Amino acid sequence: MKFTIKTDLITKIPADIITLAVNDKDQILCGKQIDALTLKHLNNILKLGDLHESTGSTLLVHGATKYSRVILLRIGAPTDLTPKEFFKAIVSASNELSKINFTKIIFPINQFVNKLITEQAATSYLVRALVDQGYIINSLKTQNKSKPANFQVYLHTNKPATKEIKQGLKNGQAISRGVSITKDLGNLPPNICTPTYLANSAKKLAREYKMKVTVLEQKQIEKLKMGSFLSVAKGSREAPKFIIIEHNKGPKNKKPIVLIGKGITFDAGGISIKPSTDMDEMKYDMGGAATVLGVMKTVGELNLPLNIIMVVPTCENLPDGNAVKPGDIVTSMSGQTIEVLNTDAEGRLILCDALTYSERFKPEVVIDVATLTGACVIALGHHVSAVFTNYDPLADELKIAGEKALDQVWQMPMWDEYQPQLNSNFADMANIGGRAGGSITAACFLSRFAKKYNWAHIDIAGTAWKSGKEKGSTGRPVSLLSQFLISRTVK
Repeated sequence: MKFTIKTDLITKIPADIITLAVNDKDQILCGKQIDALTLKHLNNILKLGDLHESTGSTLLVHGATKYSRVILLRIGAPTDLTPKEFFKAIVSASNELSKINFTKIIFPINQFVNKLITEQAATSYLVRALVDQGYIINSLKTQNKSKPANFQVYLHTNKPATKEIKQGLKNGQAISRGVSITKDLGNLPPNICTPTYLANSAKKLAREYKMKVTVLEQKQIEKLKMGSFLSVAKGSREAPKFIIIEHNKGPKNKKPIVLIGKGITFDAGGISIKPSTDMDEMKYDMGGAATVLGVMKTVGELNLPLNIIMVVPTCENLPDGNAVKPGDIVTSMSGQTIEVLNTDAEGRLILCDALTYSERFKPEVVIDVATLTGACVIALGHHVSAVFTNYDPLADELKIAGEKALDQVWQMPMWDEYQPQLNSNFADMANIGGRAGGSITAACFLSRFAKKYNWAHIDIAGTAWKSGKEKGSTGRPVSLLSQFLISRTVK
């Protein structure tokens, strides 16, 4: 779909459909901007009571005089409309649009603006919602393939708001493109999306936006003594990769923000093999890697004036005669030894070496993103991601960004009382701490490798993908991290 900003009179814009907001008193908010005959027709329709009272309800009206069709969209009391309700309302309108054929649609932006939603935010939310709903999985189907949405969206605004609308459109499109890349990578089958595929994707992205990219191969990883990371890769015939992308557009003396993504392109659990039911969904265990690649796409699109470094350790976790075994002890890049009690707790084993590697950048903050624990799903479900940190102001910053991006996080405790669960009789630590507080002890494990900088860990096991009929990558938390970075550019 294509987006264009229009400042003409609504009645002068050539379109075959328009979306009009209706308040809780059955009033059309843009009533004064449309022609009298169309307004009279729509008011007569509203008197029939077919538009439900709940916010986000839609009614498709045929036979309007100016337009072939009109979507009436209930938003309730305009002053009370929240960003979350607005986003859901646009999703609802998009679902209605998917049922009909049209080429051009008008969305008047000002009808959605209030004290909670600026012109810029309304535009960004609208663009994100429409693109997200129009996303088609890059499946390998050869028959009955869906076609991408191909229509023109006119974003109507009053001239004084044009600058805000332009920035909202720019941000919304950039975030949407990042989300789409993350979804594409996550939805690919694991025989295609291998560590090598991720590395090649990173190279392509870096070339497109003139970023510096480095891909470390097995021998280079061995020289760095990443024994923990390499132990996970031992059971696979696919070579591990360690990917770094550098976007250096901030002041030279400004410390970088490091984003680390867990890149397990398929997780069978290793020797501690998973049950076969739903194991196919373990192709999504590289959701963290897909996320940070998506964020770098957004960063490149917006050319953010920041220093940002992406780090992705990527490999497969498979059972094999050479695979790491329960009871093995491995030595991490930090020199700390780890007793591997469960080979299915492998994400932390690759992330810990990435955290140590990141010390060389002398970062301002480090944020790792990982589909790390099933325990996180039990704790928080599928609605919010969990954030753990050794620096509370960073968690606060992420929570604010999450609320603004409609991609929320909830801070979990990481107190010292949990650390003894990782005790080992034979090594500096074990890689699991038992069933109790599993997501917390996983974060406690990572914290032992992140003592030299401000750090946050985001567990996205419950939010990175959907199961069942709507199985697929959600693209989360690209919006959260993109907003986190965008907010840092606003003075």
